[in-house]
Amino acid sequence: MPNIVDRRKFLTTTAAGAAGASIAVPAVASPAIIASNPVVEWRLVSSFPKSLDTIHGAGDTFAKALGEMSGGNFRVRVFAPGELVPGMNAADAVQNGSVEAAHTASYYYWGKDPTFAIATAVPFGLNYRMQNAWMYQGGGIDLMNAFYQRYNIIGFPGGNTGTQMGGWYRRQINAPEDWRGLKMRIGGLAGAVIAKLGGVPQQIAGGDIYPSLEKGTIDAAEWVGPYDDEKLGFSKVARYYYYPGWWEGQAMLHFFINMDKWNALPKHYQAMVRSAATMADIGMMTRYDLQNPAAIKRIAIGGAEPRPFSEAVLEACFKASNEVFDEICAKNADFKKVYEATLAIRGEDYLWFQLAEHTYDTFMMIQQRKGLV
Repeated sequence: MPNIVDRRKFLTTTAAGAAGASIAVPAVASPAIIASNPVVEWRLVSSFPKSLDTIHGAGDTFAKALGEMSGGNFRVRVFAPGELVPGMNAADAVQNGSVEAAHTASYYYWGKDPTFAIATAVPFGLNYRMQNAWMYQGGGIDLMNAFYQRYNIIGFPGGNTGTQMGGWYRRQINAPEDWRGLKMRIGGLAGAVIAKLGGVPQQIAGGDIYPSLEKGTIDAAEWVGPYDDEKLGFSKVARYYYYPGWWEGQAMLHFFINMDKWNALPKHYQAMVRSAATMADIGMMTRYDLQNPAAIKRIAIGGAEPRPFSEAVLEACFKASNEVFDEICAKNADFKKVYEATLAIRGEDYLWFQLAEHTYDTFMMIQQRKGLV
């Protein structure tokens, strides 16, 4: 074993020899890096207003990450709803090539095909961890992209809200009959369930919800949860804040990219896009988890009334949801294939979560109520 002096001599000699050897690895010159990263300029349209730093901010996270990873050569400009296209038309703009990319909710386009909804959320579907397990490890990304390809787009997860609140109501929902005649802003496939319960679903962009509630054009509205809902001021125009959002045990957003623009990217740029989307995906959920606790306290102190849906209401909604799924599966093979792929994960994970996850969380929640944590 060489002593300290020998080791130093060895290191010095080796470094000097490497410097003079013809096989030494050369330093990479900055022009070579630039040449390998061609300049690409994209426009990304968001479906979410700038005032919501969490959900709109995921698009900014995506753009910033691509710029940093490419040495400033992959440039993405993020546009708010209405700056280029209406927020609810973001996917259409990507499909027809008007823009290169969009940050949106897949379920906004369920009217084209109900299969779109599954990538975001369906009533009584997967929770956040289950959705990620299915998407990232269970083939969900590939399964959805096989479907999206028909619309000239490719999609990658780009954020999540976790389990949402059940929305703001100008009147109480105490029994299943209270849904009848209720005009409610609600996104995705949940609207079909509300209709089956006798309600009147409305699909309205986030920035238009407040004035609709204020004017009484609608009786209720759901958005996300305390942090965003507080920013949008819903407690000023509706009193009752119900939970949980049974139609969104989680809500996954996506970056949609025009297929031609995607195929034109170098492979390492495609890898950057995937990485940037994942950064945005994780970042949104962690930000909500950090901000929602303080927001719900402020909302309650401000006079709003958080209330749980009754067991009877949830049972009726669960039954109606399954009826809607059966009806769609009977006539839509794509929906049936993708939806059934999620059911196995839901059943198995809820079996598993009842053991370690549920018992741990339940115990710690009891300690929280005692004021010990």
